[in-house]
Amino acid sequence: MKKINKVVLAYSGGLDTSVIARWLQDTYDCEVVTFTADLGQGEEVEPARAKAQALGVQEIFIDDLREEFARDFVFPMFHANTLYEGEYLLGTAIARPLIAKRLIEIANETGADAIAHGATGKGNDQVRFELSAYALKPDVQVIAPWREWDLNSRKKLLAYCDQHGIEVERKPGKSPYSMDANLLHISYEGGILEDPWAEPEDAMWRWSVAPEQAPDTPVYLHLTYCRGDIIAIDGVTMTPAGVLCALNKMGGEHGIGRLDIVENRYVGMKSRGCYETPGGTIMLKAHRAIESITLDREVAYLKDELMPRYARLIYNGYWWSPEREMLQTMVDESQQPVNGEVRLKLYKGSVTVVGRRSDDSLFDQRIATFEDDAGAYRQADAQGFINLNALRLKIAAGKGRKMGQL
Repeated sequence: MKKINKVVLAYSGGLDTSVIARWLQDTYDCEVVTFTADLGQGEEVEPARAKAQALGVQEIFIDDLREEFARDFVFPMFHANTLYEGEYLLGTAIARPLIAKRLIEIANETGADAIAHGATGKGNDQVRFELSAYALKPDVQVIAPWREWDLNSRKKLLAYCDQHGIEVERKPGKSPYSMDANLLHISYEGGILEDPWAEPEDAMWRWSVAPEQAPDTPVYLHLTYCRGDIIAIDGVTMTPAGVLCALNKMGGEHGIGRLDIVENRYVGMKSRGCYETPGGTIMLKAHRAIESITLDREVAYLKDELMPRYARLIYNGYWWSPEREMLQTMVDESQQPVNGEVRLKLYKGSVTVVGRRSDDSLFDQRIATFEDDAGAYRQADAQGFINLNALRLKIAAGKGRKMGQL
């Protein structure tokens, strides 16, 4: 590896990345630039500036990326009704390509020849950051300290801080969980969650009440869609980030969006994680509802067939890949008629669709009715349809094949 003169570090201001900043200075004898992203994690990011300055950092970037995150990453992902392994709404995975994009932009702006991140060598995030970085800047050098150093415990990290005079908060009663939060979700790993049989503690959850403790009266909300995106809630126009914030609040108050899963990491291991995604849970339910009346049947089926592949691309770090961009073009095109309104009921952890309507609806009440359809549908035509579809089954049966036998 050639000499590194300047490196851009994805910097949170916490213990790990504060140690990394100093370690980079000492190990690589290079200038460190810090980048802190506000993705709606619910904590102040400005204190990271003072912490970086205390480490001797001269170039400090603190960017509000909430609207870009919701508009250009979360909303396009929801166009595909994306779920990883049938359950996970990809709250952490979808944030990584944006962070990597901004890291590369800052590297270009400042003339840095490397970027660095604090992801461990056992997780998915190292893959996501680095695949994204190489897709955007093929010649960039990436430094992943967790794959190089021997500071593999909190005790060793704190000892390093003491040795080098790094000021870090040492809060008593610190959460035992590794957490990641943004506008879409908050995740929990580690601690007792490493035992997949252990039930999460009630005190762990931050964004939602337990469904049993949710209000006894349901709340109704009205979502307005334009080309697959929510543009208003209860008639009030909102930005994408505003939509997520509002739905998170309402969903959390009604115990919506908790998830406890064991997932397959891209690096090969199984991992247990818990997630709170109140707004995303509501969005997924509502989006499928508006698509149910506006999408052609075969278009909807094709989207559902491709969705697991699309989800794996995001989970595994291939947001900037040509195949994801190709799929996105197709998915976005499918959203042109996805306009209208959905009415939902939130009650004790559940989201129920209670109405949907659209000027682009393909639902024809004249045809669907159980009453007199005035000739809109000839029921006698169904006989020929059934006969043709039964033909291959009759032929197979005539050859003596029985159910369950080939």
